[in-house]
Amino acid sequence: MRASLATVALILVAACAKSPPTSAVYDPYEDANRKMHAFNTQFDDKMVRGAGTGYNDVVSEPVHQNIVNFAETVGLPRTVMNQILQGRLEDATRNTLRFGINATMGIGGLADVAGDLGLEKKDTDFGETLAVWGVPEGAYMVLPFLGPSTERDTAGMMVDWFFNPLNYLGLGPETYLGTAAQIAEEVGDRGRFADSYDSVIHESADSYSQVQLIYLQNRRYELGEAPPEDDIDPLALDTEGF
Repeated sequence: MRASLATVALILVAACAKSPPTSAVYDPYEDANRKMHAFNTQFDDKMVRGAGTGYNDVVSEPVHQNIVNFAETVGLPRTVMNQILQGRLEDATRNTLRFGINATMGIGGLADVAGDLGLEKKDTDFGETLAVWGVPEGAYMVLPFLGPSTERDTAGMMVDWFFNPLNYLGLGPETYLGTAAQIAEEVGDRGRFADSYDSVIHESADSYSQVQLIYLQNRRYELGEAPPEDDIDPLALDTEGF
């Protein structure tokens, strides 16, 4: 299974190399992307929007923060692996310390003790690793349920999902719990930022183009590949799940 996913990831990486590196938005799959965006929008309307509201009505803010902390802690070994591959050893060392402290003193990662000690997190993923290695962005894609992406980030997502170092340490169950916690975090964010999500997904004249623009500007800003547009704050909205 993992070998097959690795093959798919490599195919996507190879496809990225064919995309025009100077294109502002490379969207050769627009027709299919718009159909998937419409599906995701309906799914959000029927399922996620209500779930987010219900989640925030039931789960208190301290408990939600514990869930966020746990999801982040379980994901740290994967983050460290990517930072090593990127040659960012200082960040990898910091996150290794964060993992050790939070996994022990933080009651299995439920509390961010490392953050209280001044060891702030620095996120990354295999999509960024590919960018550091010189793999171009590739075409814009809309994934079912997950929303906006690119060929490069889709390949990176596959690697991140199925090659977590915890699996090789015999800690697979913790990985699955971390995935569940991450989903809960996303649902909670959908409820907490409902007005922002709704204004883009359900109320804008062309939500497909709006989400595309916000996602690409935010992602390129994170990777330092292109400056954000003047009229949109690239950090104003998390577009995962659109």
